[in-house]
Amino acid sequence: MGAATLRPTQPAARTAVIASADLSFRQRVRDALVDLRWQVREAAGGAEALAYLDSAPAETLILDSWLPDLEVEEFITEFEKLHPVMDLVTVDEQPMRRNGVRSPRRNEVLFALRRGQDSDGAVWNGAREIGRREMQEEAANLALTEEERALGEANGERTAEGRRLAPPASHAINVSCRLPEFIGDHPAMLKVSRRIRLVAPHHTPVLIEGPTGTGKELVARAIHRLSPRSSRPFVALNCAAIPETLLEAELFGHTRGAFTGAVQGRVGRIEAAQGGTLFLDEIGEMPLALQSKLLRFVEVGELQRVGENDPVKVDVRIVAATHRPLAQLASKGSFRADLYYRLAVFLIRTPSLESHREDLPGLIAHFLARQSERGPAKTLNAEAVQMLRDHRWPGNIRELEHVLERAAILAEDRPEIGAEEIEFGDSVQPL
Repeated sequence: MGAATLRPTQPAARTAVIASADLSFRQRVRDALVDLRWQVREAAGGAEALAYLDSAPAETLILDSWLPDLEVEEFITEFEKLHPVMDLVTVDEQPMRRNGVRSPRRNEVLFALRRGQDSDGAVWNGAREIGRREMQEEAANLALTEEERALGEANGERTAEGRRLAPPASHAINVSCRLPEFIGDHPAMLKVSRRIRLVAPHHTPVLIEGPTGTGKELVARAIHRLSPRSSRPFVALNCAAIPETLLEAELFGHTRGAFTGAVQGRVGRIEAAQGGTLFLDEIGEMPLALQSKLLRFVEVGELQRVGENDPVKVDVRIVAATHRPLAQLASKGSFRADLYYRLAVFLIRTPSLESHREDLPGLIAHFLARQSERGPAKTLNAEAVQMLRDHRWPGNIRELEHVLERAAILAEDRPEIGAEEIEFGDSVQPL
């Protein structure tokens, strides 16, 4: 009997789970891993990823920097308890050890991740790589000295509510990244500037989330200013300020006679922004029925004016803003999940003034200087300054601006604003 023929054995299949809300990013990383003979499962959120890992083992989890249903830190904590020896790789290409164990195949995963980021389109919570030289320059600009890092950590002490103000040291940002539109050097504000710089050159949709009065429209205008569309229109529409019956016509335009009172046709805000940026403020207030029509435009770039059947092609970049938790609303059905995912390809969060109180002196000086352009320059006495420092600022930066404007008026011709001129909301007294 002849010797048995030896055939090379196929390597055992390796499995990775990709947890990201960005479908296109998942697909690019999946394709790169499949080329390397990996099996890949895709999860659009943290809960789905954990369910996959519970049902079948995997060598590696690739985790995006934002999840629609769970905080990333919360997810990692749960993941570490359930899968202590599994490799975890984040979108910033950082492989994390689990009990000292690291998969020998991690280089293949990092290669696939880079391919996913280098392709056209943006990672869910970070812009794609523009080029090796540009990225090296960006890294150099954002690097912190040890002294700056220590200062950022000192500023990051927990507030009375237990919130962490400064980002982790690995995400610390140099003050040179700050945009001229924004006042203050707190890490939370520098992060906003950095994310604007990263996303502005792309055509990626942006969702700005943050409390009322934190400057969301200012962020949108900065994105437009730094984008290739800066020479084209910036058109803003507050979805909460227009009655539901008129919002569709305002957004998409209408023909003559399309509805009662439409005595002539009108171009909508979307068409008015042709080639530029459309800013949809308070997008969370848009009615569900109209969200479906907006979704169609976001997907294919075509709209139908009210009263017309023929589609119109329009090229605009959409930047949306909201003070409401859209991810939670989407999970409850109060906001269309498919529209949410298409608007929030890149997320920017504007912090409350309470979370970066260190910037208060600079903001006060900025608003007083701006008021001096319209009248005599004024200063604050010590008592007035202390009142501003002690206030909690529920209305954020907008409230601060209004308080100072009111105080300057109450001070009349006096060059100094005193405590008696500082009034907050319901403390306003009749003259």
